[in-house]
Amino acid sequence: MSAESAVRRIERTPPAEIERVRKWIFTEEYREKNFARQALVVNPAHACQPLGAEMVAHGFKDTLPFVHGSQGCASYFRSTFNRHFREPAPTVADAMTEDGAVFGGQNNLFEGLENAYSLYKPKMMAVFTTCMPEVIGDDLTAFIKNARLQGHIPADFPLPYANTPSFNGSHINGYDAMLKSILETLSAGHQSQGGDNGRINLIPGFDANTANYREYKRMLKAFDVPFTLLADISDAFDSVNDGTYRPYPGGTPLEEAAEVLNGKATLALQKYSTVNTLKWLGEAAQGTVESLAMPIGIRNTDAFLLKLSELTGKPVPEELKAERGRAVDALTDGHQYLHGRKFALYGDPDYLLGLVGFLLELGARPWHVLCSRTTRKFEKEMKALLETSEFGRGCTVYINRDLWHLHSLLATDPVDGIIGDTHGKYLARDHSIPLFRVGFPIIDRINLHRLPLIGYTGTLNLLTQLANRFLDIQDETCEDQWFEMMR
Repeated sequence: MSAESAVRRIERTPPAEIERVRKWIFTEEYREKNFARQALVVNPAHACQPLGAEMVAHGFKDTLPFVHGSQGCASYFRSTFNRHFREPAPTVADAMTEDGAVFGGQNNLFEGLENAYSLYKPKMMAVFTTCMPEVIGDDLTAFIKNARLQGHIPADFPLPYANTPSFNGSHINGYDAMLKSILETLSAGHQSQGGDNGRINLIPGFDANTANYREYKRMLKAFDVPFTLLADISDAFDSVNDGTYRPYPGGTPLEEAAEVLNGKATLALQKYSTVNTLKWLGEAAQGTVESLAMPIGIRNTDAFLLKLSELTGKPVPEELKAERGRAVDALTDGHQYLHGRKFALYGDPDYLLGLVGFLLELGARPWHVLCSRTTRKFEKEMKALLETSEFGRGCTVYINRDLWHLHSLLATDPVDGIIGDTHGKYLARDHSIPLFRVGFPIIDRINLHRLPLIGYTGTLNLLTQLANRFLDIQDETCEDQWFEMMR
């Protein structure tokens, strides 16, 4: 065989065929084929379990996240947090390689734990897995027990751990598994039999907006009630720049978290990212355990503050009532710019429920609501929420679908705006629709995680972001005779 015949020549697609396909993927015919696919996933709007587990670990004081798996996975988690928060995400990994894939990762774990404990001096390490140890069946429970027995780590050192396979669930499942493990570990032996300690435990759930955590703390302080925020990433991912590097800036104090079962009450603001944690707390905690919708918008914030008032026996503080009045005034001034506009939303289930409620308050229409990995329970709850308003009529909910499915929805049933994370910017560009960046990750804009989205202040921020962008578009696209000073 000659050298020439062995060479496979590149066949270039004719420009006319490229143009034909480009137009075809915007058609109803293509949408039908797109929604018929089952095995292939294109641009899912979720991350993997261990990423969620790592974020929990960063929320506890003097805690070092420990990845049992490959170095590449650890780098992915760290770089994602780096890009979203523009802050370091100090994490270690036991760097399993081909040997670990064949013989198991116990020796990697032993060496990694010993080195991390000696070098970085944490008060707790939170261990979680990636795909490799999960696929080969590493017994994390036995490995950690052996590490203590063989003296690689002190017998009394807190070492919560969670199995977080990347090929199953999503970041919110990993968040849930790690949070439950940390609280179980720290609270062991601390349960009081003499009544509650008067504290309110607040669980924000997987929320990558550091300003939201500060807003929760500000509202709780206004009630003048002792509280514990589980887990508090506000300083870990929004720390001061004063020339001193702090490997463990902020976080929930371990001694406070150890008292979680003795609290007066526990409130979770994201039930879908805390399913197993809430189940365990409901069985083990002395106080009441409840979940509420994320306090996005007026109605959800009202419900949150009224619940705090009920639990504490104190009236809603006057300063928060005044904030509500200003937020309602702002909505009255600005709802006209959003009334009747259609939106496509994607993201985590709890965020979507909060955002959809907010849009309905404005008279906007959450036309396409897409959650790329969730349950029928969420679908049912979202549809019920849409049915509470005339502006939810005709809106659709799609679960376990990806952003390429959303492409077909936008092509065949257009909307006025998209709400979601950075991954939607390609859809926004292809369909000439503005993208309002909410969620995780946001890696192409700065400081959005420093603006609260919850509470009355967050309501004002969301309204301002949405309305002003539409006013910008109007100014940028209108004819000269409609280019007005006053909008």
